[in-house]
Amino acid sequence: MARRDRTRHLIELGGLVHKAGLVDLADDDRATLYGAMLELAAKAREDRDRLMLWKRRGKRAFDAEGAGQDSQTDQ
Repeated sequence: MARRDRTRHLIELGGLVHKAGLVDLADDDRATLYGAMLELAAKAREDRDRLMLWKRRGKRAFDAEGAGQDSQTDQ
């Protein structure tokens, strides 16, 4: 992946962390956010079905956002 593409990709991922409300929830504490993501990764490794659940939930949120609805309704 080219440097510019990688940078854009990382910015988009950071935007998702913000969009999900995690930045405010963790009071913008990077250690808290990183710890939470490490726990999510461990849970996903233990239970692969969890990834499918998260994928469906994310798709519904993106679809709701595109339709102008509240993207936080499926939590």
